[in-house]
Amino acid sequence: MHDRNKPINERSKDCKSSVRMRLKIDEVEVIQNYRRIQEEADKSGINIEDVKHGWVKSKDSSLFFKNPGFKDETQKAFDALKKELIDEFAEFAPKYPKIKREKIKDAHLLVVDPADVHIGKLCTSFETGCDYNQQIAVQRVWDGVQGILNKSRGYDFDKILFVIGNDILHTDTPRRTTTSGTPQDTDGMWYENFLTGVRLYVDIINILSQVADVHVVYNPSNHDYTNGFFLAQLIETHFRLSQNVSFDVSISHRKYFRYGLNLIGTTHGDGAKTQDLPLLMAHESKDWTDCKHRYIYTHHLHHKVSKDIMSVCVEALRSPSGTDSWHHRNGYQHSPKAIEGYIHHKEFGQVCRITHLF
Repeated sequence: MHDRNKPINERSKDCKSSVRMRLKIDEVEVIQNYRRIQEEADKSGINIEDVKHGWVKSKDSSLFFKNPGFKDETQKAFDALKKELIDEFAEFAPKYPKIKREKIKDAHLLVVDPADVHIGKLCTSFETGCDYNQQIAVQRVWDGVQGILNKSRGYDFDKILFVIGNDILHTDTPRRTTTSGTPQDTDGMWYENFLTGVRLYVDIINILSQVADVHVVYNPSNHDYTNGFFLAQLIETHFRLSQNVSFDVSISHRKYFRYGLNLIGTTHGDGAKTQDLPLLMAHESKDWTDCKHRYIYTHHLHHKVSKDIMSVCVEALRSPSGTDSWHHRNGYQHSPKAIEGYIHHKEFGQVCRITHLF
């Protein structure tokens, strides 16, 4: 109880003192309870990381607890698999001799972005009017990247921005579902599609690095949130001894890359709203104020959308993947299938769009 006859400032001090005392008591109780949970786990021979929640009961109390140190078995299995794969790849990572390049007077950046490839998707012409499977997916990426390189002849490049991820894999579980559990029509086993994606990216990066130094950016996506991340980590590990290939393959959903006066953002497109992306770029990129030309390349939609939002051009890319049963049934088809690329000048921004149609 506070003395109402005391001055306001003294009553305020009493209140703060009471709050601090209550917090200290709470901290002591939390520590004591955690120690008790640890003791009970030790008595039972259980690893405390395996305990999600439970009850600790005695003659005097009955305590329900949630363990902040709980580690899900599925997550631990994924972590173990990731470490095993990366360690194995690191051991056999090839040594790439450094490629020395001549200085270019009027240099450009080539953006190569095979969006929403969906390796493992199954489409049949009998139902949807088009065929799509693992082999077609790989062939379209090869044809699309080579088509972009052919169509960009005449420009001199000192850098290539290669965007990976964005539903490179169609499923994320052995049960042939996406990360969130949505069933999919599939071609091939999950591990076969995973290894196909690894080989495809390694081969494409090797081809691009003959043209210019490559910076690889990874965008997490909704079909393959976990396996797509592991795939990106393996690609980085494979090229860890190369001085001509750099990486930004963190789990962050939005990535930013600066080239001269260009600020280029990439994201899958299933997260933040389109109209919020420019403001997020302004908050998240340290290069915002120093760049005159600003672009954000998104994916996920499988069709072309391009819009200027103030000083930022937000553009969704087309996909080379076919139309499966669900999309056909709902009428989500007939958009052009393509792989796209962009050419940026250091001073003048995006000067060319390249589209390889199928």
